Amino acid sequence: MNILFFLTPKSEVAYVYNTFSIRETMKVMAEKKFSCIPVLNSNGEYVGAISEGDLLWGIDSLQNRDRDEILEYPISKLNRKNNYKTVRIESDMEDLFDGAINQNFVPVVDDSHIFIGIITRKAILKYCYGELKDK
Repeated sequence: MNILFFLTPKSEVAYVYNTFSIRETMKVMAEKKFSCIPVLNSNGEYVGAISEGDLLWGIDSLQNRDRDEILEYPISKLNRKNNYKTVRIESDMEDLFDGAINQNFVPVVDDSHIFIGIITRKAILKYCYGELKDK
């Protein structure tokens, strides 16, 4: 089976750019109600993921600054706990499952490391559940 069957395309995914501030990132996460989202650079390449925990630890590390300075702090300067493992378009199901075991989503990139979307653990589980139910 081709992993693209499970793909949620970039146009339907919440993500931020590494030039975003804490404020901008929090806004995207709050609007979309996700606790972890992909981070891209200006070329559209996947550079990692940022979680609510990363933001909280970052804000805590900046506690000696005023509120506005903290909120305008660029996320590129924050330490991030997890940089979700990516898969490529031509990856097999084993690679996909390996990533999905430890991550809520698996970022999918092309040969140039351009972000094209994500595959959620939920999508994989729904498919597997459907297959089991049909047997």
